[in-house]
This record gives sequence, structure tokens and C-alpha cells, in this order.
Amino acid sequence: MSMKKWAPAAGVLATLALAQAPPIRPPATPPVKARPSAYPDRPPADPAMVERGKTAYSVNCAFCHGVDARGGSGGPNLIRAELVMNDKDGELIGTVLREGREGMPKFDMPPPQTADLAAFIHSFRVGGYDISRMTPPSIVVGDAQAGAAYFTKTCARCHSVSGSEKGNLTGIATRIADPKTLQQTWLMPGAGRGGFGGPQAPAARVSPTTVTVTLAGGKTVEGRLVRIDDFFVALTDSEGLPRTFTRNGETPKVEIHDPLKPHRDLLATYRDKDIHDLTAYLVTVK
Repeated sequence: MSMKKWAPAAGVLATLALAQAPPIRPPATPPVKARPSAYPDRPPADPAMVERGKTAYSVNCAFCHGVDARGGSGGPNLIRAELVMNDKDGELIGTVLREGREGMPKFDMPPPQTADLAAFIHSFRVGGYDISRMTPPSIVVGDAQAGAAYFTKTCARCHSVSGSEKGNLTGIATRIADPKTLQQTWLMPGAGRGGFGGPQAPAARVSPTTVTVTLAGGKTVEGRLVRIDDFFVALTDSEGLPRTFTRNGETPKVEIHDPLKPHRDLLATYRDKDIHDLTAYLVTVK
């Protein structure tokens, strides 16, 4: 038989073989894994806790860390701080509050108040924008008359708005024209850029914290406080010389003279309404 007669038969066989071969499938696509969130996903907090935390934050933290916790005149952004993002219910934030940081005082908050404060801070969105970043047209929303009454009751023991005596605030709204800066200034004078004890605006300048160290035999050394802990106290004396003393319990005797102590003591007593009312009053003192 010639090759020409076998050719059609070979073509038929090839066609049948192709028809019976399994179809060619594309390589399987690996399953797409969900990308983990870069920031913690938190369930909605109890609104009552958030509201209580807002008051505590406004009184104790806003003057340094800003009203939206994204940083202020003296404190860093809290929203994306690793410690805050790892915090659950205030257990990590509470440690910082109790121990303080350089430029930040210690805060004696009970655990329930710390949990409220943490709930408020965690209520802000970490990524993107949210309502917390919408700056209000004005922070002057309080009752100036109520603020004047609060000033007379709480502040008049150390300050006045007329005369020339110590603590005179006459013209404070002229010297500090921005209401937000004015509010931060009266909440904690001297807590400007750099934190407590840092550089201050001339209108808010206060005397530095000083310390008296009484040594064995009754000799005393005085100067500007630089640092103090359970083991050492460091100061700069009147001649500008650094002095450091080792501490062992109550020896030597150390007395701290903090001109801002009355303001620090009041921080825990302010209500949100008190802050707004007193600010509304002080912006009228020109």
C-alpha cells in the first residue's frame, strides 16, 4: 500500500487522540491571604466610659498632647505610639501615668479612671482621617459669667485680674490672643514646648522648681532642681555649678519648691465645663 493511502488514516487517528486527551488546565492560583491590619481593630467602647475618659483627658493630657491626641505644644502624638497601640484597657497607659516620663509628671489615677482614659484615646481612628481631626471653629464655648464665678472661688486666692499684686492676670487675653494657647497656659503655666520645665512663652513664664538639700550637720544647699529619684538629687546652685547628692531614704532631707504645685493639684479637680467656662471668662480679660 502506498503512503498516499495511509495519510488520511493517520490524520484521523491523530484527531481521535487529541479529542480523547485531557484538557490542558492553567496552573492553580494560590488562595489570597487577607492582609492583616496595620493598626489594631477595637470593638466599640462603652459610650459612658469614653465620655468620662474625654473629661479626664481634657483636664490632664490635652494641654500637651492636643485635643485629638495627635500631639500638642509639648507632648508627642499618642494615636500611633507603639505603647498605645499595644494597650488593651489601660494596663500599659496606666504604667506611664503612674511612673511619668521625662517632661511629663506622674498622675495618680485609679484603675477605673485609667480604663476610661484609655477608652477615649482608643476611640480615635489610627489610620486615615476621622471626626477627631475636625478642628472646631472656636474652643470658646463656655459661659463667661460662670467662669468669672469659678475664678473668684478657685483662682482668686493666688491671682487677680486687677491691681499689681503677685499673680496679676490683667491683660492676659491681650498677651495671649489665641484662645487655645490661653487655655493650655492657665491649665499648666510653663508646660509649653519641651514639656514641664521646658522653654516657655514670655507671657507664661514661671519661676523654676527649686530644691533645698539639708546635709548632715545642718548645712543646706539650694538651687534649681535638675533631676530627682529615689537614689539621687541633682541641682544647679546659685553660681551655676552642678551638684549631685546620693539619697538613702530620708537622708539627706530634700525639700522641693514647685511654683506650679497649686496648678498640678487642681488638674484632678477640673470638670470639662469648668475648663470651658474659665476659658470663656479669661478671653475677656484684656
